[in-house]
Amino acid sequence: MRLLKSILLASTLLSTSALSAQADVKVVASIKPVHSLVAAVMEGVGEPGLVVEGAGSPHTYSLKPSQAQMLQDANVVFWIGHEMEAFLEKPVEALGNNARSVELIDAHDLVKLEFREGGAFDAHDHREHADHDDHDHNHGKKAETSHDDHDHEGHDHEEAKAEHDHGHDHGKKAEASHDDHDHDGHGHEEAKAEHDHDHDHEHDHGKKAEASHGDHDHGHEGHAHGAFDAHIWLDPVNAKAMVHEIEEALVAADPDNAATYEANAKAVTAKLDALIDEVSAELKPVQGKGFIVFHDAYQYFEKRFGVTASGSITVSPEVLPGAERVTEIRAKVKELGAACVFSEPQFEPKLVATVTEGTSAKSGVMDPLGATLDDGPKLYFNLIRGMATSVKTCLGEAS
Repeated sequence: MRLLKSILLASTLLSTSALSAQADVKVVASIKPVHSLVAAVMEGVGEPGLVVEGAGSPHTYSLKPSQAQMLQDANVVFWIGHEMEAFLEKPVEALGNNARSVELIDAHDLVKLEFREGGAFDAHDHREHADHDDHDHNHGKKAETSHDDHDHEGHDHEEAKAEHDHGHDHGKKAEASHDDHDHDGHGHEEAKAEHDHDHDHEHDHGKKAEASHGDHDHGHEGHAHGAFDAHIWLDPVNAKAMVHEIEEALVAADPDNAATYEANAKAVTAKLDALIDEVSAELKPVQGKGFIVFHDAYQYFEKRFGVTASGSITVSPEVLPGAERVTEIRAKVKELGAACVFSEPQFEPKLVATVTEGTSAKSGVMDPLGATLDDGPKLYFNLIRGMATSVKTCLGEAS
């Protein structure tokens, strides 16, 4: 009997300990790559909820009633920002006073790149920009808003700004941060409204973007959300900045588990450094070989790993190309001698078959959102590795 009591007491103590380790906050992440990084920082404490599930695209997503409620119940919501998930603007604005919205496009030390004019096809020929690093480097002088290191202690910043403007002097040092890897530490009614909002908001938001950014949005079909490309997570150095921002927000919201969040963030940052080295080595043999992507979403990945897209089928996934555009792109594929054309799981693959018809280009699939991957802490790493493997395999076969 004494032995039984001892076992029951020990079990009770363990259960109490486990409960005390659980997060006291409800956390929600918008898209799978963001969810993965948040899950990695929360590992051992809790799991965040996910809004855009499976093969859903943030460009065309409509909230389900259950997801609208999940957002209403959340204490912390992590998303890229209105540039990427426009459908989340109203739900985020409706969050309670005790909830916090964290727009990761505002993360400290994040490198932001401007949209490439004409999606790499319309306004200019990429052969005039053979030195891709120099071309993007010139954009960087205007666009990047980060420091050259990740020494963030003492940051006191606000999330969820209506316009993305940190009060920091990032621009002067942004160039250095991206050219090297020395980055240390870093209800139902609402759902119905969001369903309508998902189809109407981007037009309305384009007006805001035009007012805010003037001529910056010219030539970017459907991308009138702002001056910057929002696919920030496709550079693992940016992922490090995002992890730091996630850590800070979780520590502020749940200080009882601060030590775990900090330790996890440190471990994830080290894994991201290793990932950068691994993928850089894997893609080195295919650097300089041209390829074409479904939509112009990959410049962060390209710049980080030294590969170059010759162009895109459509600048924005909301705007599918017409027959004349497809004919133009097919001709350009032939002219540029692009080795591969990549589709995405979220969008119509028949377009790629149409574009490559009559050319020598191979076809492949790149998945920038992890549509086919299991959710969780490992997804981000599998996503970047999967993209690298797709590029290397297709370009290798085309050699």
